[in-house]
Amino acid sequence: MRLSACLLLLMSPLLLAEPRAITVDDLWAVERVGPPVASPDGRTLAFTVSVFNTEKNAANVDLWTVAADGSSDPIQLTRQAGADGSPVFSPDSSKLAFVSARDEQPPQLYLLPLAGGEAQALTDWPLGIKRAAWLPDGKRLVVEALTWPDLDADAAKVKARSEAVKVDLTQAKISESRALRYWDRYLTDGTRAHLFLLNLDDRSLTDLMPGFERWVGFEGFEWDLNTQGTAIVYSANSTAPPHQNLNYDIWWLDIASGKTDNLTASRPGFDGRPVFAPNGLDVVFSGTRRESVPSDIGRLFRYSRGDRTTTELLAQFDYPVSAWRFSKDGKALYFHAEQAGKVNLYVLPSGAAGPTKLVAGGTTDGAAPLGAGRVAYTIQDFSTPPEIYAYAEGTSKQLSRFNQKRMAELKLGEVRDLSFPGANDSPVQMFVAYPPGFSERRKYPLLMLAHGGPFSAWLDSFNFRWNAQVFAAKGYVVALPNWHGSTGFGQPFADALLGAHGDKSSVDTLKATDWLIAQGYIDAQRMAIAGGSYGGYLTALVVGQTDRFKAAINHAGVFDLSGQFASDSAWDRPTSYGAAPWTDPLELDRWSPSRLVPNMKTPTLILHGELDYRVPVTQGINMYGALTGKGVPARIVLFPNENHWILKPQASRLWYEEFFAWLDRYL
Repeated sequence: MRLSACLLLLMSPLLLAEPRAITVDDLWAVERVGPPVASPDGRTLAFTVSVFNTEKNAANVDLWTVAADGSSDPIQLTRQAGADGSPVFSPDSSKLAFVSARDEQPPQLYLLPLAGGEAQALTDWPLGIKRAAWLPDGKRLVVEALTWPDLDADAAKVKARSEAVKVDLTQAKISESRALRYWDRYLTDGTRAHLFLLNLDDRSLTDLMPGFERWVGFEGFEWDLNTQGTAIVYSANSTAPPHQNLNYDIWWLDIASGKTDNLTASRPGFDGRPVFAPNGLDVVFSGTRRESVPSDIGRLFRYSRGDRTTTELLAQFDYPVSAWRFSKDGKALYFHAEQAGKVNLYVLPSGAAGPTKLVAGGTTDGAAPLGAGRVAYTIQDFSTPPEIYAYAEGTSKQLSRFNQKRMAELKLGEVRDLSFPGANDSPVQMFVAYPPGFSERRKYPLLMLAHGGPFSAWLDSFNFRWNAQVFAAKGYVVALPNWHGSTGFGQPFADALLGAHGDKSSVDTLKATDWLIAQGYIDAQRMAIAGGSYGGYLTALVVGQTDRFKAAINHAGVFDLSGQFASDSAWDRPTSYGAAPWTDPLELDRWSPSRLVPNMKTPTLILHGELDYRVPVTQGINMYGALTGKGVPARIVLFPNENHWILKPQASRLWYEEFFAWLDRYL
């Protein structure tokens, strides 16, 4: 007993080490776990884990597997430098095809036997491979890749043209289309995403979409292969050049004949993310009810090939849904739905009047059906990075713990889910993150954060770009209101900003500030407001209305609404703003922060990526020029190699350093 007591005494400093505050470096040390992919036999899950090296300013992404029943710990499959991703199991669950970027070459498709052995390259496509799906014979795969519509599967010609584009000394971008650029790249090189048939016997590629010239999703080609291997469904634009408008429909491609069929030509709105039912004939997809209305919630529809009818599922379920997957027997549909800042996991049994909530709270993602009522998924919250779980019979079992030890060393603050009376005194939901050791008897500086969108929301998630715990660890009470216009509160709530772009959101922001001050723990003389994208716009708009905030931080924010018609996404802006330069420029100017510069007094930090095509960098520079011209204290930090999001480790570290230094200076 004495020896045990001595050992315990010696070990106690280690066991009882005081947790410390989270830092930006801790944020970049977190291993980021991707959503799971289930093997056909339901026994194994494959997923990615991203590990960042701040000094090298890069990430390494490897593939892992874990037993779906949790009977064993995760196993690392790949250790190659670079990025491995998009895993897909062979029909017999014995092999894994995946996309890997190695040796600074375009990513290619690789095949890895799960019983042991090295991964072998299956493709050598000049423009790289995006993802793949197995045909049921296990000898062929459908592969997604870019090509030129006049070259199709001719690899030699594709390579030659690609090299010619690289050496063109003009690098001119020429277009007559409204689809000019997207996010951080131009769309003028003429390439399009095609689907190819890869034969494993001779490694040959056959273009399944010869001459295909339609735009597919700019964030990725959304398609699915049925389990019979006979058809593909995909989302593609149906309008003709020069694309005055975009209208995405669901298309059917018969693999044997090559014939295509537009399944939703008569439907208004945006149709995307099609998923086959196991019968190979029915398709569930997301569709909006209205055309060119950016606040419109994507809803679930089911198309039946048998009678060629489309039926809306969950017509009374007024929440955004995502990542739907059929159970293996086709008798249930799993999906995620965003509600009041949470993303819950649901199941909709066949014939049921409504869905059943399986997992509530936090932010779930990546539903992967395992059979027999079991489903795997990831979940995270403000205090916990994503990890993989499996649900069965009313309980969830944790399958991965990549960050458990790391997070146990940190002292995190409490996050509360609150409500306050917003515009018109209607209730508005708000998360508030408190500093570690918070006491309501003390006074704290306030950091009011505005989310982007505007048709999005602050979610109960471990945000790697705007991490509430990192902000709170600096001693701030951090407010994250989901003001009018946010999603997850019903369609009317999201529509509240249409035609009045900054109205109720700015009212809600100021009323949230008043409500927090009334709680007694906010120092009204030490308050700051910050936000990115629409949140940056809202920050600029608010400081044009009041000088009560001692500091403002505007990341990639809109300053002049007319300038947003240089954005990569300008189609829906007339509906959002209630006007356009060609209809009523004076009305358009009504909600521009630039109009309020004479009122602006708040010291403002402006952060912007030069590769930002969503909110062009001139918006930030314009505000900086206006403030400095007026004599308002301002500082601008431009990131030449970053887009709308600051994603590289060293740039992110600098972003946070500048953020906190500005708050320190004025609060």
